[in-house]
Amino acid sequence: MQVIPAIDLDRGRSRVVYWPGASTGIGAPTDRPERIAEQLVAGGARLIHLVDFDGARSGRPENLEAVGAIAARIAVPLQLAGGVDTADGIRLAFAAGATRVVTSMAIVDDPDGLAAALEVAGSWLAVGLDPRPERLAAYPWQRGGPPTLAGVVGELADRGVVRFVLAHGGRAPDLAALGSLGVRPDIDILVSGGVADLDGIRRLRDAGIAGIILGEALLSGAIDFSAALEAAA
Repeated sequence: MQVIPAIDLDRGRSRVVYWPGASTGIGAPTDRPERIAEQLVAGGARLIHLVDFDGARSGRPENLEAVGAIAARIAVPLQLAGGVDTADGIRLAFAAGATRVVTSMAIVDDPDGLAAALEVAGSWLAVGLDPRPERLAAYPWQRGGPPTLAGVVGELADRGVVRFVLAHGGRAPDLAALGSLGVRPDIDILVSGGVADLDGIRRLRDAGIAGIILGEALLSGAIDFSAALEAAA
């Protein structure tokens, strides 16, 4: 299973200060996303996940300069979420240096928008979903009732989506629900959030999940990156 570090971008800076040597006083803290990404890649990261908080609010990418600065410093794929729900937003992200994008759950009810996004991004497009039952039920679906997680994934896979990012916030992932998705050979499931320790990483690995996205837990030092890579192997 892949361990994917995440950097939250807010007005060009990381929302979480990165200081892997905080406990020993070694090194220096930084909120420069390009420097953080460079250190993470040096530590073994093969993909960096970026969240454009400003873009998520405005509906279009807002931290493109930061994305470009990161792309200029590292040679691994960049996956951008936030502000990339449209074909034009995806084009801007790709032009800045992103190589993958994650749309929001809203695209599930927008067949034309999804088709346009897939035309631009193809297999480099992922759809972000919030799999918690109460969140699925509360979302303003343009249909008779709220769909199930498996139903949404199956529906989108039939339309050509091959990658999904499931965000759990601070809640532990439902392994029973994820297990049935993790064994599907036609899609990749990435889990974001809800993992607080190495055992949580091992459980997702054993469930067949393709990748775990770790943000503050890694940047704050709560989970050691090298230990996370070992747990995921």
